[in-house]
Amino acid sequence: MVFFLQVCTSAQTKLFTKTGTISFFSKTNIENISARNNKVLAVWEPLSGKIEFSVLMKGFEFEKALMQEHFNEDYVESDKYPKATLKAVIENSNSILLTTDKTHSVKVNGTLTMHGVTKPISTIATIKVKDGIASATAVLPVLLADYNIKIPAVVADNINKKIDISINIPAFKSL
Repeated sequence: MVFFLQVCTSAQTKLFTKTGTISFFSKTNIENISARNNKVLAVWEPLSGKIEFSVLMKGFEFEKALMQEHFNEDYVESDKYPKATLKAVIENSNSILLTTDKTHSVKVNGTLTMHGVTKPISTIATIKVKDGIASATAVLPVLLADYNIKIPAVVADNINKKIDISINIPAFKSL
């Protein structure tokens, strides 16, 4: 029986989700800025560790419509740069067994492409396996200047130069 479970786990070459969430938060002196996108596509190959995320920039929802408009038109230029992608490798991903309930802290290295700029990233993620289903969370601190996202001088003091991008995948499914 154990052999059968290991073969089934190895046979799963790709897992995916279309319902992941990416959100970001920026603390400022005037008001905090946060947005959420609940339509994140992610594909993970547990054996190789390769993982990719894709998110449409216009899918981010803000509390205030004006913030959303400025985000899309002035900062990330969503018409010109419609999506962001994360391509990475999870170290020792092949040691994560989908048949064993366990929480794994893993190192993730790769590249984030946003606003037409690709930069290397490295972070620690948490992958939790419960009842044969894997979920994942991670936080990426990002400097806006690294992605050529310019902040007008008039509001420069109102927007933090660094944002935290939070990734939450509640459940990967077999592809």
